[in-house]
Amino acid sequence: MIVGLHHSVSHCVGWSRFFLGNDSSGPQAMGCALNISIIVLLVSLVIGYFVYEHSLPPPVPNVELMYWGLGKEKPDDKTIKPYKIKFPESDLEDLRKRISNTRTLTPPIVEGFNYGFNTVYLNKFVEFWKNKYNWTERETYLNKYPQFTTEIAGLDIHFIHVKPDKALIKGRKVLPLLMIHGWPGSVVEFYKIIPMLTTPRPDADFVFEVIAPSLPGYAFSEAASKPGLHHGHIGLIFNELMDRLGFKQYYIQGGDWGSFIGRAMTILRPDRVLGYHSNFCAAETSKAKLYMLLFYLFPKLFVEESIQEKYVSQFPDMILESGYFHLQATKPDTVGVALTDSPVGLATYILEKFSTWTDREWRSLPDGGLEKLDKVELLDNVMIYWLTNSITTSMRLYKEYFADDIFKHGLFRGLTTVPTGCIYFKNEIAIYPRQVLEQTYTNLISYNLQTKGGHFAAMELPELLSADIWNFLKLLMKKK
Repeated sequence: MIVGLHHSVSHCVGWSRFFLGNDSSGPQAMGCALNISIIVLLVSLVIGYFVYEHSLPPPVPNVELMYWGLGKEKPDDKTIKPYKIKFPESDLEDLRKRISNTRTLTPPIVEGFNYGFNTVYLNKFVEFWKNKYNWTERETYLNKYPQFTTEIAGLDIHFIHVKPDKALIKGRKVLPLLMIHGWPGSVVEFYKIIPMLTTPRPDADFVFEVIAPSLPGYAFSEAASKPGLHHGHIGLIFNELMDRLGFKQYYIQGGDWGSFIGRAMTILRPDRVLGYHSNFCAAETSKAKLYMLLFYLFPKLFVEESIQEKYVSQFPDMILESGYFHLQATKPDTVGVALTDSPVGLATYILEKFSTWTDREWRSLPDGGLEKLDKVELLDNVMIYWLTNSITTSMRLYKEYFADDIFKHGLFRGLTTVPTGCIYFKNEIAIYPRQVLEQTYTNLISYNLQTKGGHFAAMELPELLSADIWNFLKLLMKKK
């Protein structure tokens, strides 16, 4: 009996190692039994969901453009008005006082960022903010591109609109490209990449005209006055923006929330979106999520050994780094009070994401790797959130992502049928294998994995991201 039990355990451990790709040599019997139980449960779930997924066609989401402004619904003022970033001196003086009155910070107990933002480095960063960062100069820089506002669905929507130089585009098609940012970013992320897209390339017979709006509730775009404004509704607002600018059809590029908004637009307005490119393609259908779970649990069955670790390690790391997500998806206004009251607190909350999401290994560094980035650009983004008092309204988008309307509208089950290009940078928060994405994007014509970079690609590696956008459009043009 003992020999039989030992044989069963050994056999079980062997299968566990094969399927899960791990070393089950600890308390083998208990660990193996747990693994097998998980396998049985997951196989049952896979079969059940597979039957469900294929027994019902994806519903056509019924999401309409709604009124999100204050008071009773009234017609929009469709005028497109020039906009210039300008804040009164009183706002800047208040900021300086708040920074100077920051309480003594609790000293860290570890050298790096594993407990969060390292306060020893924070003191140095704040000194840079106070003594070397010049908002007057940065305000001039941030006004370098033409900016406008227009009222859509009761909200004043801000956007950058950059056209290519007419003298350089002779004989080339001009393609409207809607670029959508995410959290905790802003349109500032696009300042370096815009000229790389609006300047013609000798190997392409087209060039881009870039429209980059601020999300509602982010920075210069007005926030909704009532709950329910999820990423699908924002997609309809941006579709209306493109229509108002005279573009009946257009292309989309997005990262972070921009990828979710862009995908929603491909589902809700597939006749308007000619192509969709993202550096954060997300697989939202239930079938894709099950495929991803299988990839995580049984990597040996699906991908070559050299990239197995890429998929296996990201799930535990996402759990480690997702505390902010749970806060913002449940009680954004509570944490928003603290971030609205303290500019240093706001800076740490935002900048910690630029550290970890750019390279998770930077958690072990005393400066969180932030010295490798442009501190002036990082502060531009922080300043915009602070001066527009928009951190709370920006975080509400996480709450709306789990609203009943999302499930009622069926956005999670919708398929993206328009031509799609996906690129992932090495340290992205989540990287989906091509086989998984194909369960959500049925016309995936471009898929690339980069060997460097992170979540904020447009800001960190604009050359690589812009090159992939150009290449995606070249592939799309050839296919047409």
